[in-house]
Amino acid sequence: MGLIRSVVARILASICIAALAACAQLPPLEGRTVSTAVTDTANTRLGQGVEELVRAHPGLTGVLPLPGGHDAFAARATLAAAADRTLDIQYYIWHDDLSGGLLFEALRRAADRGVRVRLLLDDANTSGMDERLQALDAHPNIEVRLFNPFANRGARLLDYLGDFSRVNRRMHNKSFTADSQVTVVGGRNVGDEYFAASTASTMFIDLDVLAVGEVVASVSRDFDRYWASDSAYPLDKLGPPPPTSGPLRKAYAAASTEGYLQAIAESTFVRDLMARQMAFEWAPARMISDDPAKALGRAADSGHLWTQLMQVVPRATEEVILVSPYFVPTERGAAMLSDLAREGVKVRVLTNSLEATDVPVVHSGYAHWRRPLLAAGVELHELKRVAAPPAPREHRMGMGMGSSSSSSLHAKVFLTDRRRVFVGSFNFDPRSARLNTELGFVIDSPALTNALARKITGLLPEFSYRLHLQDGAVQWTEQRDGAQLVFHRDPHTGWLKRLGVSILTLLPLEELL
Repeated sequence: MGLIRSVVARILASICIAALAACAQLPPLEGRTVSTAVTDTANTRLGQGVEELVRAHPGLTGVLPLPGGHDAFAARATLAAAADRTLDIQYYIWHDDLSGGLLFEALRRAADRGVRVRLLLDDANTSGMDERLQALDAHPNIEVRLFNPFANRGARLLDYLGDFSRVNRRMHNKSFTADSQVTVVGGRNVGDEYFAASTASTMFIDLDVLAVGEVVASVSRDFDRYWASDSAYPLDKLGPPPPTSGPLRKAYAAASTEGYLQAIAESTFVRDLMARQMAFEWAPARMISDDPAKALGRAADSGHLWTQLMQVVPRATEEVILVSPYFVPTERGAAMLSDLAREGVKVRVLTNSLEATDVPVVHSGYAHWRRPLLAAGVELHELKRVAAPPAPREHRMGMGMGSSSSSSLHAKVFLTDRRRVFVGSFNFDPRSARLNTELGFVIDSPALTNALARKITGLLPEFSYRLHLQDGAVQWTEQRDGAQLVFHRDPHTGWLKRLGVSILTLLPLEELL
């Protein structure tokens, strides 16, 4: 009888918890401040710095790839230091670690100079950071908003229980825009693993682009519509009043900080910037993004990034190179790639191997599509976990391999016919297509596309496994020390991990991945 009572009590407690979660409500948005991008910034240092270049390339965008983590951090830190009027910043993840803390401090210093800082973060990854963000928000020149926030600040699981359909949708956009003159857009979040700030953990192989010229105004307008959307909540509406003196400055190990800042100071990006030798590629570029209403399930199909991408990128006739860390093609995507391959288009896909992925459950959504894709003639490559660092400057126009001995793919790149490239936050998976909001650039540049294509294809033999079908079974081949190794199961993985993925492939999870 005691056991029965215990079980009944637990069931009732679960029901009560779910009911409490369902009752939790987000605060009203009435009284939220209204602000828009500042566009009269031609007289700022950044405006004057790019004026001559922009005038010489009317209607075009100057883009500079940022594949290396140090350069990617330096770009953001430099823009924060150079801004005179505004910083508009939007991210899915911002870790409170070494690099994240340094950038927080850079925002504070900019605000101290009188720069207006608007920081929009998705709330999925801010757990434990409320006090830190409140300290920033307390600055008179900084406003922090959280996108699609959790109503239960201290027990977020309750929101998943009572409001799953909403909190399962996230803002995955990434942009860093200074004075409406220069922007950084791409795949990176803010954190040590994205900026090569630590060798103790997995480093992400990623790609951003720094842009000036025509497309920057589009990024600023897009930030405005997210900032004013029904999902963007001022931080001060979600919790207690900000502290009078919060922990904005955070102490880090002096050796780590000094070593990292020294590496940044020695980066080729900083040297080129100081010498005004930035090698921009000038080309037509278009920003595409999801309607922020997608986070509430209210966006029309025409407001989805995937729909826009298919409209602005003509069907490939020669070659497709798809780089996606979380590759879940679904029946529709697999059919599209297979049809292209059968029509004679060379289709190459690079994604993470099971040993390299940081999200094995997503790998389960890809694994069962390997056979039909290979059978149709699609070329599949899976990144190895171990990657060596590049030679100095080797990565300027390509994919930078991490400096850690353990690397995982995080870049999202889509190249067609060696003339057009998409770079952004969009993964080739159902979550990016239907649930999360995303942002990216479509750049019409044969020079840039060719450089990226050559770099990617050049890295494949050394840093990835090539997949084949042998008698209907998937095989992995690896080039090592001049020899070819063949694997009949996911290389360098334990049986328990493979079993877990096999079980997950049987579950109806694909639409959530």
